[in-house]
Amino acid sequence: MKKYFAPGRVNLIGEHLDYNGGTVLPVAINLGVTATVQPLQENVVVLRSNTHSFSKRIDLSDEFHFDKANDWTNYPLGIISQLKNENHAIQPCEIIFESNLPEGSGLSSSAAVEIVTAFALLSQTEKQINLPWLAVFCKQVENDFIGVKCGIMDQYAVALGKKNNALLIDCDKVNHRYIPFDIGDYRLLVMNTKKPRSLILSKYNERKQECEEALRIIHTTKSEIENLCQADMLWLNILNNEVLKRRVRHVISEQLRVNEAVKVLQHNDLSTFGRLMNASHASLKNDYEVSGMELDTLVECAQQIGGCLGARMTGAGFGGCAIALVHSSAVEELVTKVSEKYFAVTGLACEIYECKASDGVKCL
Repeated sequence: MKKYFAPGRVNLIGEHLDYNGGTVLPVAINLGVTATVQPLQENVVVLRSNTHSFSKRIDLSDEFHFDKANDWTNYPLGIISQLKNENHAIQPCEIIFESNLPEGSGLSSSAAVEIVTAFALLSQTEKQINLPWLAVFCKQVENDFIGVKCGIMDQYAVALGKKNNALLIDCDKVNHRYIPFDIGDYRLLVMNTKKPRSLILSKYNERKQECEEALRIIHTTKSEIENLCQADMLWLNILNNEVLKRRVRHVISEQLRVNEAVKVLQHNDLSTFGRLMNASHASLKNDYEVSGMELDTLVECAQQIGGCLGARMTGAGFGGCAIALVHSSAVEELVTKVSEKYFAVTGLACEIYECKASDGVKCL
């Protein structure tokens, strides 16, 4: 019996840039998904979960297809299907999953399940696993088997995270480098709205289409660029549509904030990084319009706490989570005041927990 762990991820800054060819700055976190693998004699894989009642037993000689009735097991099924398609050996086994990641919160529980499944199965038969390849492999499963046209950020951060470091990922060239994120007396808090994210897929696709349309228009006069993150603020006047103009303004300004964040974190300038977080949220709220009352309530209340350097929504938006960078001495005040304010405004009880920049997928 062997155990494996894949973390969730929090994007520190660089929201909605992955599918626009930009650079993003996530961290793997100390919450995640554990997979316990027990060999079996029959030619089957049994998928179970300690946090879901649904389980599935599959014959490895079968073909697999996405089926909504398969619930959460679609993610490991997609991994198994693609491993078979690429002629990787799969040892019969039972995999028991256990997660302390809140689902539907934007912390990449699906990517964690994909990565830990692929890593665990490959570890049974292969000595060396190329982690950048693993991230791209799992993204392909998400795109083709699950049908979610996500960028590379989630799987890459889950696979290649590093303790006390953020991961600067170039989503166009698909490479990375580590940026120090050793925050000393400060704490990274995740604030979960607990709001169901029913709009997320449709709005995500809508924003993606808006960006594609904006790039098409810009290309009519600026054919030298390959993606929106290479655009210049001076080119906004090419766009007559005010909505598209706002979307592009967010993409360009967010990429500039990522570039600045890399510089200030390398000098451990957390105060400036906090201000960049605040500016990022304002842009996501006003220009990209993917925030919402719940996220804004959490963020704006956190920003008013004396020891909070910055706060912003993280993930695709319309619910999910926000993050705050706050001094350890102000954590208790922030948790109390934000929780009380949030409940008074929304009638929902938020969850707030501390996360640390941690390592990516590993054998326990």
